[in-house]
Amino acid sequence: MTCLALAPAGPSFADTSFSTLLRHLSDTVARRALPRCAPRHVTELRIDVMQPLVEGELEAIHERLYQPGNKLHGLERRPLHDPQFQLHWREADGEWFAYVEDMERRCLAGYTVFNRLVEVDKRTDRRVRSPHSRFAPDYQRRGIASAVYRSVLDKGTCLVSGARQSPGAHGLWNHLARSYDGRYVGIADSKSLIHLGRNVPDDVMDRLSTRRMLLGAGWTVESFAQAVRMQLPG
Repeated sequence: MTCLALAPAGPSFADTSFSTLLRHLSDTVARRALPRCAPRHVTELRIDVMQPLVEGELEAIHERLYQPGNKLHGLERRPLHDPQFQLHWREADGEWFAYVEDMERRCLAGYTVFNRLVEVDKRTDRRVRSPHSRFAPDYQRRGIASAVYRSVLDKGTCLVSGARQSPGAHGLWNHLARSYDGRYVGIADSKSLIHLGRNVPDDVMDRLSTRRMLLGAGWTVESFAQAVRMQLPG
């Protein structure tokens, strides 16, 4: 399960500059114009190509998890859907880092970063995160990223996509939308959200301000709209 590419993980991975690098990458990706053909009503957000993991990236992060004195050493551990895997959880500057370790093979399967959305106001920021994942090929399509996303959704946090999705991320969001209320939202100039519905026309889908959203446990569209002052149609 590979989503938007993140910054290469070297010795400074997970420092506070990570988010800046990711946003820079997202801006670069957003400038690429990709041709596409769509029906009158589309269900796909702008699809971008997948970026490969940097050689040695996961190995370097795994080493840091067990390196005394490192920022990644001694993180909170959480179980996943399969006892073969364990989640190492880190929070920094309001962003969440979930590192998935294969306990049998003693290696890192991949990681997910739940970024803050700089495009939204503080009221919305408290309730949403934007996930981006990178997993090694052997661990894709095994429900691991889905389990990580569910662990956040089930605690009531809503997920909002980035401006583009990889094919793998698109498939993952479609899968999760079977269990969680999936909507499309727009980000207004005022940094508030605008509810666009379950399906949107092609011209609306093409806007970089249009994003996918999954409502976390306990939320309805109406209660979420009231909490963040999201604009509802009509």
